Amino acid sequence: MSKHPSLKGSGKIQAKRNVLKRFERVNVLSESGKWKEGDRATGLPKTKPVE
Repeated sequence: MSKHPSLKGSGKIQAKRNVLKRFERVNVLSESGKWKEGDRATGLPKTKPVE
């Protein structure tokens, strides 16, 4: 059975993500100096995605 054309991935369209995964948030915070090794990874402050 084949996939319906509307379900196929399109390489042309990419929506801007406004939610980061935890490891991405830790990377952003560590680059800005607000998170250091050994800090808890839960309850992180909100961060904007890097463009």
